[in-house]
Order: sequence, then C-alpha cells, then structure tokens
Amino acid sequence: MEEKDCIIFNNDNFNEEVLKSEHPVLVDFWAPWCGPCRLVGLIIDEIAKEYQGRIKVGKLNVDENESIAYRYGIRSIPTIVLFKNGKPVDQIIGAVPKHILKKMIDNNIVSN
Repeated sequence: MEEKDCIIFNNDNFNEEVLKSEHPVLVDFWAPWCGPCRLVGLIIDEIAKEYQGRIKVGKLNVDENESIAYRYGIRSIPTIVLFKNGKPVDQIIGAVPKHILKKMIDNNIVSN
C-alpha cells in the first residue's frame, strides 16, 4: 500500500496506533483475496484523505494479524470498525457505499 494517508495496522503497531490514539480510528479489516475488500479499500483510501487530521484511517490484513481479528470478533470481511478512546464504538460488515461509511463516521465524531 502506497497511500500516505492510510495507515497499515498490524500486530506491532495496533496498540499504539489504534488503542492509544487520541483521535478516533477507522479500521478496515480485510484480506487480499477478498474481492469486496478491494472495492471497499478504494473507498477507505478516499475517506483517509477527506478526514485527514480528524480521524486516523487504516487497514488491517486479517490473514497476517489473526489474533487482532479474533479479539474483535471479525467473522466476515470486509468489516469496518470505528474505535474511539481505544474501544470499538461502531462497525459495518460488508461492502457498502461511501456515504454509508461517512454517515457512520460523522455520527460518531462530534466536533468538540
């Protein structure tokens, strides 16, 4: 992944980048063999640019980071989870249009 706005989460950085983040974090749980994941991945890249500075956005490959996927009960991919203060506060399972993801984000990140 070459997107500079979208972070690649993994076992090594998940605690620091997601659980200890001061900002809300949108995590796309995906796998390279998943067709719908690739479609959602393009939307995730766009959201990372649009929400830059307000939330962190990244992707976690479930095949390479099984323990994290298991910890959050990820059974279907793509699953997009929004974390706030280190805890999951909302999620969407499956490929959905961009406006659905934006609505989930906007409903959970109230400007202070």
